[in-house]
Amino acid sequence: MLKSSSQELPDCFYQTKPVLISPLTPTPKHSLYLSNLDDQKFLRFSIKYLYLFKKSVSSEILKYSLSRVLVDYYPLAGRIRSCKDDDKKLEVDCNGEGAVFAEAFLDFTADQFLELSKQPNRSWRQLLYRVEARSFLDIPPLIIQVTNLTCGGMILCTGINHCLCDGLGTSQFLHAWAHIATKPNLDIPITPFHTRHVLKPRNPPQIAFKHPGYLRNTLDNENDLTGLSLSHYLQSLPLVATSLTFTSSHILHLKRKCVPSLKCTTFETLASHTWRCWVTSLDLSPSLNVKLLFSVNVRKKLIPELPQGYYGNGFVLGCAQTSVQDLTNNNLHHGVKLVQAAKSCLSDDYVRSMVDLLEDKMVKTDLSTSMVISQWSKLGLEDVDFGEGKALHMGPLSSDIYCLFLPVLGDVDAVTVLVSVPENVAAKFEYYMLQDFWDYKANDGDGDGFRLEENGLI
Repeated sequence: MLKSSSQELPDCFYQTKPVLISPLTPTPKHSLYLSNLDDQKFLRFSIKYLYLFKKSVSSEILKYSLSRVLVDYYPLAGRIRSCKDDDKKLEVDCNGEGAVFAEAFLDFTADQFLELSKQPNRSWRQLLYRVEARSFLDIPPLIIQVTNLTCGGMILCTGINHCLCDGLGTSQFLHAWAHIATKPNLDIPITPFHTRHVLKPRNPPQIAFKHPGYLRNTLDNENDLTGLSLSHYLQSLPLVATSLTFTSSHILHLKRKCVPSLKCTTFETLASHTWRCWVTSLDLSPSLNVKLLFSVNVRKKLIPELPQGYYGNGFVLGCAQTSVQDLTNNNLHHGVKLVQAAKSCLSDDYVRSMVDLLEDKMVKTDLSTSMVISQWSKLGLEDVDFGEGKALHMGPLSSDIYCLFLPVLGDVDAVTVLVSVPENVAAKFEYYMLQDFWDYKANDGDGDGFRLEENGLI
């Protein structure tokens, strides 16, 4: 459970009941096939984005532009269901039923919310309307809540079913919606590509590689407490959100620890550093095998490439793995090499093999001893503008044990690392994340802008 680590919000007030926003004009009525990358059990949840805007946009403009954009993105106005001939396989009933749109009021200002914005807490969940449902399948794929603030600003929250879209796809949809809101007479810049058959498995399946990020669910590993205890243990404890922002100077300092023997990207460096600090803070058995699972966009790695506008799940999870002892006793260089090796194997053949593997519905993502990192910092999510300027804050509605790399508004080279950890290890995790910078701050005199205080690191 997530423990509140920042000020709780007052209660939202709903002046009207939520409504369904359907496509403005008739849309195709059919069943949309979901690929094996779409309907993984790991993705059966909604991606929940939160935007804070200084000035509100008319709800009529938002509703009308939403109905317009749903003509192009009509599966988001449909409903998820199980296939008739295979209840373990999902599809979209493109029935035009509509997206949920709720309006609320909060006795709070944008500036007050901005002060709290680094660390989500449970009270934020009221900012997205909760649909009472018996199961995941009964929740509409798209839920939106606009919460107006006393200062004239607004908070816009969206819940988008992950089985229909990945991060790039959701960004593409949000930009299209904002485009219509601001330029109603112009076509959207990218036409969505709906067909998912480009990622259909081969018959028979051809699993030519090992896929360490997955395991087959059997009675043996279901009862293996060694494998399952870490993830279950973490989720059973009170969690607190930790949020640390790294500027380009911080990241350059980490990269210097891998030079001249290794060239590395910002993601490789920061992912390795975060994984290593997370594992170290948890005091795990030195012999335990730990994994880092991280999302990799494979749209351009496939042959042929996925079509422009493809907004389904076009990512796979790269998997780096090693023992706790090797990860924590070696320097950052070791973890970076593991991440790079995991990325380098993601060829067309490897991804097709993974798609074929997932045809077996007993196969699931191995979350047992894994840290999962999702990168939101390069998706353009922070640039969405509905006509009254870009957001003052953009991030997730809640924090989880999955780690997010978030964009920093106004600094394209900076990254905020957000992850919830057990309350009793939060201070230790933050200490390890910052430990490499103390000597650097004391010894570095080149004035290159390395400012721990201004970035919330101390």
